[in-house]
Amino acid sequence: MTKLKLGPLPDNKPVKLMVELPAAVHRDLVVYAAALAAETGGAAVTPEKLIVPMLARFMQTDRGFTKARRVEQLKQNLTVP
Repeated sequence: MTKLKLGPLPDNKPVKLMVELPAAVHRDLVVYAAALAAETGGAAVTPEKLIVPMLARFMQTDRGFTKARRVEQLKQNLTVP
């Protein structure tokens, strides 16, 4: 069989997680949502809606994580037949 140029497709299925936040963190998320709404002129979002973009932004800007992810991807690419 011919090897296709397109590799395995990533699993983009959402994963539901349940986390407990300290009350202070939850209060800060509420305040952050209000500040974001005031800055953008939009409606305030619920704290739950902030968690994903905040985590994504954090990981995108963490140099140590970026380096570790690159190393892991290189390892995976070397082991794929």
